[in-house]
Amino acid sequence: QVQLVESGGGLVQAGGSLSLSCAASGTKFSITAMGWYRQAPGKQRELVAIITGGGSTNYADSVKGRFTISRDNRKNTVYLQMNSLKPEDTAVYYCRAWYNGYDSWGQGTQVTVTS
Repeated sequence: QVQLVESGGGLVQAGGSLSLSCAASGTKFSITAMGWYRQAPGKQRELVAIITGGGSTNYADSVKGRFTISRDNRKNTVYLQMNSLKPEDTAVYYCRAWYNGYDSWGQGTQVTVTS
Protein backbone atom coordinates (compact mmCIF):
# COMPACT_ATOMS: atom_id res chain seq x y z
CA GLN A 1 0.00 0.00 0.00
CA VAL A 2 1.20 3.46 -0.88
CA GLN A 3 1.84 5.84 1.97
CA LEU A 4 1.24 9.53 1.30
CA VAL A 5 2.85 12.22 3.42
CA GLU A 6 1.57 15.75 2.96
CA SER A 7 3.25 18.98 3.96
CA GLY A 8 2.52 22.64 3.64
CA GLY A 9 -0.72 24.37 4.37
CA GLY A 10 -1.36 26.75 7.23
CA LEU A 11 -2.94 30.13 7.76
CA VAL A 12 -2.90 32.90 5.17
CA GLN A 13 -4.79 36.08 4.42
CA ALA A 14 -7.08 36.34 1.43
CA GLY A 15 -5.10 37.05 -1.70
CA GLY A 16 -2.09 35.21 -0.40
CA SER A 17 -0.39 32.03 -1.55
CA LEU A 18 0.39 28.63 -0.11
CA SER A 19 2.06 25.53 -1.44
CA LEU A 20 1.28 21.92 -0.63
CA SER A 21 3.34 18.84 -1.36
CA CYS A 22 2.64 15.14 -1.07
CA ALA A 23 5.27 12.43 -1.27
CA ALA A 24 4.31 8.83 -2.05
CA SER A 25 6.26 5.80 -0.93
CA GLY A 26 5.89 2.09 -0.39
CA THR A 27 4.92 0.72 -3.76
CA LYS A 28 6.79 -1.05 -6.51
CA PHE A 29 4.07 -0.14 -8.98
CA SER A 30 3.96 3.01 -11.03
CA ILE A 31 1.65 5.66 -9.69
CA THR A 32 -0.64 6.47 -12.57
CA ALA A 33 -2.20 9.64 -11.25
CA MET A 34 -2.07 11.90 -8.22
CA GLY A 35 -4.46 14.53 -7.09
CA TRP A 36 -5.67 16.90 -4.41
CA TYR A 37 -9.09 16.95 -2.82
CA ARG A 38 -10.50 19.18 -0.11
CA GLN A 39 -13.22 19.04 2.48
CA ALA A 40 -14.65 22.09 4.17
CA PRO A 41 -16.62 21.81 7.42
CA GLY A 42 -20.09 20.47 6.75
CA LYS A 43 -19.38 19.82 3.09
CA GLN A 44 -18.50 16.80 1.01
CA ARG A 45 -14.97 16.12 -0.10
CA GLU A 46 -14.38 17.52 -3.58
CA LEU A 47 -11.77 17.22 -6.26
CA VAL A 48 -9.42 20.18 -6.53
CA ALA A 49 -6.94 19.06 -9.16
CA ILE A 50 -5.51 15.89 -10.66
CA ILE A 51 -2.44 15.13 -12.73
CA THR A 52 -1.55 11.98 -14.65
CA GLY A 53 1.89 10.48 -15.07
CA GLY A 54 2.03 12.04 -18.51
CA GLY A 55 1.30 15.48 -17.11
CA SER A 56 -2.32 15.91 -18.13
CA THR A 57 -4.20 18.01 -15.60
CA ASN A 58 -7.76 18.71 -14.62
CA TYR A 59 -9.01 21.37 -12.21
CA ALA A 60 -12.20 22.19 -10.40
CA ASP A 61 -13.79 25.27 -11.94
CA SER A 62 -13.51 27.09 -8.62
CA VAL A 63 -9.70 26.97 -8.66
CA LYS A 64 -8.90 27.31 -12.37
CA GLY A 65 -6.44 30.10 -12.98
CA ARG A 66 -5.46 30.27 -9.31
CA PHE A 67 -4.12 26.81 -8.45
CA THR A 68 -1.45 24.83 -10.26
CA ILE A 69 -0.79 21.14 -9.81
CA SER A 70 2.56 19.66 -10.76
CA ARG A 71 4.38 16.42 -10.26
CA ASP A 72 7.90 15.07 -9.98
CA ASN A 73 7.67 11.47 -11.19
CA ARG A 74 11.19 10.62 -10.02
CA LYS A 75 10.28 11.60 -6.48
CA ASN A 76 6.67 10.38 -6.66
CA THR A 77 5.70 13.77 -5.34
CA VAL A 78 2.80 16.00 -6.27
CA TYR A 79 2.58 19.71 -5.56
CA LEU A 80 -0.25 22.20 -5.40
CA GLN A 81 0.59 25.87 -5.74
CA MET A 82 -2.33 27.96 -4.52
CA ASN A 83 -2.44 31.65 -5.41
CA SER A 84 -5.06 34.35 -4.90
CA LEU A 85 -6.53 32.38 -2.06
CA LYS A 86 -10.07 33.10 -0.92
CA PRO A 87 -11.81 32.40 2.40
CA GLU A 88 -13.89 29.78 0.60
CA ASP A 89 -10.71 27.83 -0.09
CA THR A 90 -10.53 27.05 3.62
CA ALA A 91 -10.61 23.27 4.04
CA VAL A 92 -8.62 20.20 4.88
CA TYR A 93 -6.68 19.27 1.75
CA TYR A 94 -6.06 15.60 1.00
CA CYS A 95 -3.62 13.98 -1.38
CA ARG A 96 -4.70 10.92 -3.34
CA ALA A 97 -2.71 8.51 -5.50
CA TRP A 98 -3.83 5.81 -7.93
CA TYR A 99 -1.71 2.74 -8.70
CA ASN A 100 -2.31 -0.76 -10.02
CA GLY A 101 -6.08 -0.51 -9.59
CA TYR A 102 -5.86 0.81 -6.05
CA ASP A 103 -5.81 4.22 -4.46
CA SER A 104 -4.51 5.73 -1.24
CA TRP A 105 -5.23 8.90 0.69
CA GLY A 106 -3.03 11.17 2.73
CA GLN A 107 -3.87 12.24 6.25
CA GLY A 108 -4.89 15.75 5.22
CA THR A 109 -3.47 19.18 5.89
CA GLN A 110 -5.40 22.25 7.01
CA VAL A 111 -5.55 25.36 4.87
CA THR A 112 -7.20 28.39 6.45
CA VAL A 113 -7.74 31.63 4.56
CA THR A 114 -8.79 34.68 6.55
CA SER A 115 -10.61 37.67 5.12
